[in-house]
Amino acid sequence: MRMLKRVFRSPVMSITLFLIAAILLLPGVIGVARAVLNYYSNSFITQVETDKIGLSLMENGEKISWRDFVGESDNKWSESRGTLLGNMLTDGEDVRLGNAYEEKLSVQNSGSIDEYVRVTIYKYWTDEDGMKLQELSPSLIKLNLVNLDSEWLIDEGSSTPERTVLYYSRLLPSGSTTPLFADSLTIDTAVADKVTQTETVETRDGNTYRTVTTTYDYDGVSFHIEANVDAVQSHNAQDAIRSAWGHHVNITDGRLAIEEG
Repeated sequence: MRMLKRVFRSPVMSITLFLIAAILLLPGVIGVARAVLNYYSNSFITQVETDKIGLSLMENGEKISWRDFVGESDNKWSESRGTLLGNMLTDGEDVRLGNAYEEKLSVQNSGSIDEYVRVTIYKYWTDEDGMKLQELSPSLIKLNLVNLDSEWLIDEGSSTPERTVLYYSRLLPSGSTTPLFADSLTIDTAVADKVTQTETVETRDGNTYRTVTTTYDYDGVSFHIEANVDAVQSHNAQDAIRSAWGHHVNITDGRLAIEEG
């Protein structure tokens, strides 16, 4: 985790909630990683109060992690780290390929000023040593996104097969919660079809024996989901978003639209 320089009198105050869920796809072995909270704020100096900004990630109706600024004089934050997907499985249950698990995700403005919200979702696979496996497809990790276009906008220019960038299209008032941006998680059954076959030939007593060994490409790997949630305050929002997130947007009557190009 790293923390960049903070300047607390700024129209750009980004708070990032960074959570990781990793589940091992091993027969009879399921593990859920602890969530990690990461945060930063950009250095954009002006005389604007931002000491009441706050942000929380909601999972299945519960506040899973949050970071709220509560005092500029002593640089005090209220924060908590939760466990993403911590209740997805019952004791002794294994992940079932093709099964849709409830994973309702939304964002709450837990501060006292209005905010614009962005969510960045990462999906990827790692081997048993924790090394990322570029050859395995993130598309088989299916986090079902909902309320697209009407409430959440996909930034196609910033998204990749591994990364999806979402903007909440409305100004999020203090104390309010966005509509869901995801509602379920499924590991595609195609995982079981990804195999590699190796043939060996052996000659014994004048006879030739051929042995075909089948190895599952996803055997012993883990899938990961990360959700980065951050926000900027509403004051000078277009400039704040460009400064904090490096993206041009249009805002009309509190509605956000992503500029193309």
